[in-house]
Amino acid sequence: MDPGNEQEESRLRLLAEGVLAGDRTQLARAITLVESTRSGDQALAQRLLEAVLPATGKSHRIGISGVPGVGKSTLIERLGGQLVDDGHRVAVLAVDPSSALTGGSILGDKSRMDTLARREGAFIRPSPSAATLGGVARRTRETLLLCEAAGFDIVLVETVGVGQSETAARDMVDTFVVLLLPGAGDELQGIKKGILEVGDVLAVNKADGDRVALARAAARDHEAALRYLRPRDDHWTPSTVVVSAETGSGMEELWETIHRHRASLEEANVLEVRRGEQAARWMWSIIEERLMAGFCNHGDVQTMLRALEHDVRQGAVPPGAAAARLLEAYRS
Repeated sequence: MDPGNEQEESRLRLLAEGVLAGDRTQLARAITLVESTRSGDQALAQRLLEAVLPATGKSHRIGISGVPGVGKSTLIERLGGQLVDDGHRVAVLAVDPSSALTGGSILGDKSRMDTLARREGAFIRPSPSAATLGGVARRTRETLLLCEAAGFDIVLVETVGVGQSETAARDMVDTFVVLLLPGAGDELQGIKKGILEVGDVLAVNKADGDRVALARAAARDHEAALRYLRPRDDHWTPSTVVVSAETGSGMEELWETIHRHRASLEEANVLEVRRGEQAARWMWSIIEERLMAGFCNHGDVQTMLRALEHDVRQGAVPPGAAAARLLEAYRS
């Protein structure tokens, strides 16, 4: 065997065995591998995922989203700590915002969840969002599978921001939790926020001190707003809870609601069907990503692209005609 291939096989075996054994060091290295943009690493990463795939799919995948400042990290640390106390193994995939100017990321979630990060039953991995749709890191799905293979039975995915694009995050989890602020708007404002349309559980956070009454009023407003929306699922009506991540108030009710949603998926026999549909859409998103990368890196396309885009912006060339020329150059 070629020495290079032998070294690669040894690396693959070490990573796979380490991940399946729950070795945190090897898990971190495996995640670094799947996040790599090098072609050789990407090929090895796919082989690694194939090797550990039979051990995946056993966790409860939970998305946590909400506007900046709503308290996502504080809530995740509180909830994660309670779950670890109850005997669960919890992985947190904190998608970190990338700078629009430098491309660098803050990667501060681990420091903001320092208490949880020190727990034996918890694993926190911040990943730069790299400006991907919905604030979901490009390789978050692969990372989620690796955490499942490592034995984490609950995976929490914290996403950046809110809006219609959060459907990208919704499409990789079983239960999607939306955090809301007290007094953030009336029920009609709630309808305008597309995030409510993808939430399975709505949690009004920061219900402490003199904000308790305000939080309860906000919860009632959002419950009323949901009546105007057509339920996404026949087996589940989105539920609203009032919590304080700071004091821990309402956290047990929040977890019970999340657990009931997961149970409703299983009782309706839709959990595996939904995950299969998510996996198929994931495959197509990878195809689209790679086709777009190949298109943008094509020599003739690169030569023509800037000038044609300028002409389209100036109204000198119709977008359809410009697209046709670029695609013809790509196919030639």
